[in-house]
Amino acid sequence: MSEKKMSSSRKHHLKSVMLQIAKDLLEAEAIEVVEEKKRYMNENCPALDLPGSLGELQEMCKTIHHQLDKVDEERYDLAGKVGKCDKEIDDLRIKVVELQGIKKPALKKVRMSADAMLQALLGSKHKVTMDLRSNLKQVKKEVKEDEKDTVGDWRKNIDDKAGMDGRKKMFEAA
Repeated sequence: MSEKKMSSSRKHHLKSVMLQIAKDLLEAEAIEVVEEKKRYMNENCPALDLPGSLGELQEMCKTIHHQLDKVDEERYDLAGKVGKCDKEIDDLRIKVVELQGIKKPALKKVRMSADAMLQALLGSKHKVTMDLRSNLKQVKKEVKEDEKDTVGDWRKNIDDKAGMDGRKKMFEAA
């Protein structure tokens, strides 16, 4: 198997020929693509038939653009009004919620000692022990004793007053 080596000039010549052929093929392919596009457009998109001259078409385009501008301005104005109304609706909803108030659940009765209540109010650091019931009982007893004194026997009251004033002897002598 004897392989003959090519000279470098021969290699360069063959490369340039190959590149020339590839370039021609690419150009032919590009031309074919352009022709294919034209053929497809002619088949599927017929030519536009517009009545009138170029001046009439330009005038029609101007009127359409003016109408579009007016519609855009109206749309912008309406979008602003809708935004304001949406904001107002949100504010009114907030006011309705504030006026209705939040429905609070019914409170449950919880038995709690006075010490536990004070501890809950003051915190766990402060330790206060009070027997509020005993204080209430003492107050009630004192109130009852005062009522008995006012309703008591009138003779006893007179004796007490006479003992203070020294007139007891006068009442006894009579």
